[in-house]
Amino acid sequence: MGNYCLTVTCATRRGIVAAISGYLADNGCNITDSAQFDDLSGGRFFMRVSFVSEEGRDLASLREGFAPLAERFAMQAGFHDEAARTKVVVMVSRFGHCLNDLLYRWRIGALPIDIVAVISNHMDYQKLVVNHDIPFHCIRVGKDNKPEAEAAQMRIVEETGAELIVLARYMQVLSDAMCQAMSGRIINIHHSFLPSFKGANPYRQAYERGVKLIGATSHYVTADLDEGPIIEQDTVRVTHAQSPEDYVSLGRDVESQVLARAIHAHIHRRVFLNGDRTVVFPASPGSHASERMG
Repeated sequence: MGNYCLTVTCATRRGIVAAISGYLADNGCNITDSAQFDDLSGGRFFMRVSFVSEEGRDLASLREGFAPLAERFAMQAGFHDEAARTKVVVMVSRFGHCLNDLLYRWRIGALPIDIVAVISNHMDYQKLVVNHDIPFHCIRVGKDNKPEAEAAQMRIVEETGAELIVLARYMQVLSDAMCQAMSGRIINIHHSFLPSFKGANPYRQAYERGVKLIGATSHYVTADLDEGPIIEQDTVRVTHAQSPEDYVSLGRDVESQVLARAIHAHIHRRVFLNGDRTVVFPASPGSHASERMG
């Protein structure tokens, strides 16, 4: 039996859920998890369905049979094998907490992805990455070579077949061309002080201003710096008794957790772009442990 999922986006109208569930039932499939959302303000419908093909229908035949229904409702629809692992390229600069966290989760099987390469503009984490048997690429980026550097990065993405780029505190601004080429397939993480505290040492700035909550935001990358559709956020409370170093430590922890949760939602196809926003379906209580990771 195949474990698959179906994702659907279309204009909202009556009968969509009935048509989808009827098609799956008629083709020997049993629905194990379903989530849907009608954005009445925007007139868009979103749905994700996990199902088991109890009669052995493969993805190709299910896609082919679904085509007339998709055309009838003008759907953007995709059938996916839930066992398939997303190929990921991680990009990092000199802050390694998110990279270390992702490597650990990947190594113990809590993050079901294939990290096919790590790209950095520095050599700091070469040994760490190579010791995990992952290819490491140092591509220096400067004002004079940015187009050439990005072309080299994209060659790695194409040659490895990577479906997702994760910016694990990669401290370079990507060009509009790269953002457009990988639209909806680049995830970034940053602290949630923006735009209040810019520049160097944002956590010290927060400490000096007596901030009581620090947090992190993970989002898709667009041409507008740090303004892409938000996938995941979280905060942690701090007090006057804590030091700037405590702020940094807590901030790094929440950044790592938020980035990992955003990646999980993306690879399990629980994130749908909805204009400048996202629709993010939570993992159901009965889902596999890798989908419930927090």
